Amino acid sequence: MNVNSLKSLPLMGIVRGVLLESVEPLLEAVIASGLKTIEITMNTPHVGSIISKAKTISRGRIAVGAGTVVSEEDLQCALDNGAEFIVMPIFSEGVVNFCVKKNIPVFPGALTPQEVFRAWSAGACMVKVFPASRFGPGYIKDLKGPFDKIKLMAVGGVALDNIKDYFSAGSDAVAFGASVFKKEWLANKDFESIKNLTREYVNAVTMCL
Repeated sequence: MNVNSLKSLPLMGIVRGVLLESVEPLLEAVIASGLKTIEITMNTPHVGSIISKAKTISRGRIAVGAGTVVSEEDLQCALDNGAEFIVMPIFSEGVVNFCVKKNIPVFPGALTPQEVFRAWSAGACMVKVFPASRFGPGYIKDLKGPFDKIKLMAVGGVALDNIKDYFSAGSDAVAFGASVFKKEWLANKDFESIKNLTREYVNAVTMCL
């Protein structure tokens, strides 16, 4: 993964539960929306095949990574199938150390100040503050007081009506998931709605830069 893709548009999409047959139309929809970075969660059935197919379809047009990585087994499966970066809801020293050693961008999850500092000190390229919704943008602002050099990505509860607040508070990136990749839209193969709403998120973030 070229981390510059996330720097140029600090917005990550989180896909969970997509079917293998839907990977191509979904990827084409989000690419058309302007999104540059997407993760596929490891608790998605047949995730290895899905990541592999997404990588083939993307052809470098969007960075494809693995999310909800909670073990070294998850990490190996993700990398074996071409994941370009690793996102975690927690901090696993083994996973982070491996990624840092192999120069693989890694986004460990953290919430408390101690967890945030530990994750960053271990070599995270950005720390995923999760679940950000429990404390809101004000918490990001509080963290940025002592941790002004630590890159933070707000995840959980990010919506169109609060994206500006998160960036104003000091977020370096934000992520969205089920609010866009809705179960019913995925089930009904309503990729047009996914594309249109993703574009709204892309536009909202662009206006904050």
